[in-house]
Parts: sequence; C-alpha cells; structure tokens
Amino acid sequence: MTLTPSYGRDYKSAKAVEADFRAGKDFTITSIGPHMGRQCSIGDLKGQSVTLRYAKLRKVIVVTA
Repeated sequence: MTLTPSYGRDYKSAKAVEADFRAGKDFTITSIGPHMGRQCSIGDLKGQSVTLRYAKLRKVIVVTA
C-alpha cells in the first residue's frame, strides 16, 4: 500500500516522514483500489508494510506499521 502525507504536508527526509507516520498523523492512500483517496494513520494499518512517499513524491521509504 502506498501512502502520501495529507493536508499538503511534505518532508525532506525519510526520518521526518517516518516520525510523523509513527506519531499517528494522517496519510492518504494512493494505491489503486477501493480505498484510494481515503485518509488513514498507523492505527488503521497494524502489521502491514506500507510505502511512504515524500520529497514532492519523488522518494519512498518502506515501513511496517
């Protein structure tokens, strides 16, 4: 599942995007499927591996929720 920061947020480093993800901030699901466009946070994704896009969507980091 691929997620992007919600509400216009962007990050310059992988450390910053992962910290906000782990802090429970909202991210938008951008993977094609029935949930595309919905908001979620780490609490909704227990145990799943997700790809977080950052740096104007040019870089990615893979984390486990």
